[in-house]
Amino acid sequence: MLAIDTNVVVRLLVADDERQTAEARSLFETGEVWIGITVLLETIWVLTGVYGMKEAAAAGCLRRLLGLPNVRVEDATIVATALDAVPCGLELADALHLRRVPYQTEFATFDRALARAGRKLRPIRAL
Repeated sequence: MLAIDTNVVVRLLVADDERQTAEARSLFETGEVWIGITVLLETIWVLTGVYGMKEAAAAGCLRRLLGLPNVRVEDATIVATALDAVPCGLELADALHLRRVPYQTEFATFDRALARAGRKLRPIRAL
């Protein structure tokens, strides 16, 4: 198994450098690949911030990537439910924050939008 960095994921998804895209594709075609949560977070920030994708579109790209049979992801169940929350108005980072909090633990935030959208995932206290 090979753990990969954000830049490998981004090259594969946006295909904006022919050589690097071919190398990234080769890695994904030749063995098992492991992707950490921090790589997912950084990838979505690059896709939205640098490439101008909408958060839901970027999350869709990640969901398709993580659906490949040879791809493993850190905390797969948490990541899947966090990706499911993105089309409901949460950013992936916020959804991951909420999903990783221990069960029966309230979450406090000053972010009113997070408080509204995040209540679907867990109890939230808007400050």
